[in-house]
Amino acid sequence: MPDYEIILQEIMLTDKHNKNCVDCDSCNVEYASCNIGVFLCARCASVHRKMGTHISKVISLNQVWNQSQVERMREVGNKKAKLKYEYRVPPCYRRPNSSDPQVLIEQWIRAKYERGEFTQTGRPNYISGHLEGFLMKRGKEDARYQPRKFILSEATDTLRYFVKESKEPKAIIRISDLNAVLAPKKMEHENSMQLTFMKDGSSRHIYLYHDEGEVIVNWYMAIRCAKLHRLQVAYPMQSECNLTDCLSNDFAKEGWILKTGPRPSDGYKMRWFSLDDVQRKLMYQVEPLGAFPKGEIFLGYKLDGFSIRVGAPIGAKDQGFSFTLTTPERVYNMSVSNNVERDDWIDCIQKVFEKPLTPQDSSLSARLIRKRTTSTSLFLGK
Repeated sequence: MPDYEIILQEIMLTDKHNKNCVDCDSCNVEYASCNIGVFLCARCASVHRKMGTHISKVISLNQVWNQSQVERMREVGNKKAKLKYEYRVPPCYRRPNSSDPQVLIEQWIRAKYERGEFTQTGRPNYISGHLEGFLMKRGKEDARYQPRKFILSEATDTLRYFVKESKEPKAIIRISDLNAVLAPKKMEHENSMQLTFMKDGSSRHIYLYHDEGEVIVNWYMAIRCAKLHRLQVAYPMQSECNLTDCLSNDFAKEGWILKTGPRPSDGYKMRWFSLDDVQRKLMYQVEPLGAFPKGEIFLGYKLDGFSIRVGAPIGAKDQGFSFTLTTPERVYNMSVSNNVERDDWIDCIQKVFEKPLTPQDSSLSARLIRKRTTSTSLFLGK
């Protein structure tokens, strides 16, 4: 009687592609889909189960296997399955990894095996250059979510949304200037997205969600796809790989930080910080879902007067886990709840300081102004 457990281990060990999860590339492979013929991590296996056994039959690697199941794994495996189910993944599509939000991983799996979006005949709607529909949008003032119609047009490089369909659009946003981030943890809604763009010299945030994960991911991919096509026209000599790196960027780090005002006598105030390491911006606001940052700190190059270190500035009160951020305009006194969090913030910001500025970075620095009636610089905000 063959030992199918040993044979299964040989299938995994003799093909390097079978050592990781076929869907998210996690190295913690514990399950398999014995009809599709692929190896899975626990997280992706749970999504396969949700699709139903008519699509994917999930089995633990520690269970008792029979001959037909083992032969199916030998016949297919991760590499062959990818050639079939990922045959035509659009270059704009963000392939998830094991640390990405659940909605991105689930919709990637459903797109592959349930909807067949990436097969030879698949053509998802988000690559057409036009998308319209209703999304729930958070109000700028009252924080309530209301349905709003959105229209994306790659041809005009615009994303418009309407309070009333019969009226003029409430806002017209240039897709080229737009950054989209899936934000389920911060927004406390699984199928949510944050849009960030420049308005009147400062960043503007819009928060959206939809009850269906497929819908919010389609909007996310549609924005990425429209941006890619515009970039390909603007930079025809650039490789596709280089351009896809510019389509969207998650915040390098977010969280609560205590900070003081610009005067030594100012007390600490709790602020929500978001680090955009691509745009070299450290934004802070009163609460995580604010429409406009209360302040934005441009993070320049280390040789131009930018630095960060452990401890409070000389003469300032130390809250326990303090760190000092220095720019040419101001010294910032900040504090977090523990040394691990402090060291992580310092490490993330220092990585930005290590990168020399590009012409685009210098242009952004000039555009960052405070949207206030006073003439006070943005960099001096509380």
